[in-house]
Amino acid sequence: MTQISAIMVKELREKSGAGIMDCKEALAACEGDMEKAVDFLRKKGLATAAKRAGRATTEGIIQSYIHMGGKIGVMVEVNCETDFVAKTPDFIEFAKNIAMHIAAVNPVSISPENVPEAVVEREREIYRAQAVETGKPEKMLDKIVDGKLSKFYKENCLMNQVYVREPDKTISDYLNEVIAKTGEKIQIKRFSRFQAGTE
Repeated sequence: MTQISAIMVKELREKSGAGIMDCKEALAACEGDMEKAVDFLRKKGLATAAKRAGRATTEGIIQSYIHMGGKIGVMVEVNCETDFVAKTPDFIEFAKNIAMHIAAVNPVSISPENVPEAVVEREREIYRAQAVETGKPEKMLDKIVDGKLSKFYKENCLMNQVYVREPDKTISDYLNEVIAKTGEKIQIKRFSRFQAGTE
């Protein structure tokens, strides 16, 4: 049995943001292996998030972020279940970080389901034309288009994007961590990004 020291728990807390007891449990379950313990906590966070998926999110905040001396601005609405959580530092920091991420990466929508149909169709046409241009056989075209569309969603849908401040996780992973921390369902409801001089 691996001895779990306070230093190990502290290190895991800093890496994961999870509570002391959760960190102890994860390290014990993973026999002191730090990387496995981080994965253990992430999976647990996903399980917690899944349990809370059906709950209503009627509280929350609207967070703004202005960048490049007023050239780029973002407003994002992030919801949670209670007013208490909406006022916690973890929740407020999450909303601020999401607004900053949106300013930096300019997503098209929150998730693939929210991408306007016209945008999806336009992308499909472009990918099909590219595949035909390179001489790919007809029977492979749909597979190639689906693969490129999947990449498009990963790069352009907020929940699928790699988080700019921590490239080892997606926005979805980050959201699930905050759900695990706060114990409430949290939802990124909507956002608007403005850039001076563009339509």
